[in-house]
Amino acid sequence: MIEMIQIKLTSSELQLMSMFQSVTGATARDCIIDEKLDRVIFVVNEVDMGLAIGKNGTTIKTLQDLVGKKIELVEFSDDVIKFIRNMLSASLVLDVKINEKDDGTKIAIVVVDSKKKGVVVGREGRNAEKARLLVKRYFQISNVLILSSEQVLR
Repeated sequence: MIEMIQIKLTSSELQLMSMFQSVTGATARDCIIDEKLDRVIFVVNEVDMGLAIGKNGTTIKTLQDLVGKKIELVEFSDDVIKFIRNMLSASLVLDVKINEKDDGTKIAIVVVDSKKKGVVVGREGRNAEKARLLVKRYFQISNVLILSSEQVLR
C-alpha cells in the first residue's frame, strides 16, 4: 500500500479551488498552477468529473475564461494505476507497471500503442509532464516512462 502525503497549497491555488467549486459545483481535491506550460490542473473526485466539465464542456470553458489559462482536469483515484490511466486517456493505455529500484525509488512504466504515443504524451509533453508531477505528488513515484508496445517487446 502506498501512503498518501500532505499537500501544501499556496493562497493562489486555494483561491482557484474556491472559484472552481463556485463555478462548477464540484469539489477539487488539489490544484496546481503550472507556469511552465501556462495551465491550471485540478484533481477532481471521480463522482464530480461530469459536474466539473459541464454539459458540452460549458462549465470548464467558463472557468477557463475566468482564470485566463487552460484548465486541465484529472480524475483522482487512490489506485496509482487507475490514476495514471485517468491522466493519460485510459482507452489508449495498454498497461501500467510500477517498478521499484534497489534504492527504493519507484517509476511508472506506461505502455501505449505506438500509433497513439504522441497523443498520450501530448503536445510539448504536457500530458507526460502532468503525470510525472501528480504521481510524484501523491504516490512518491519519481518518474513516468511512456513506452510504445514495440519498445517493450525489444
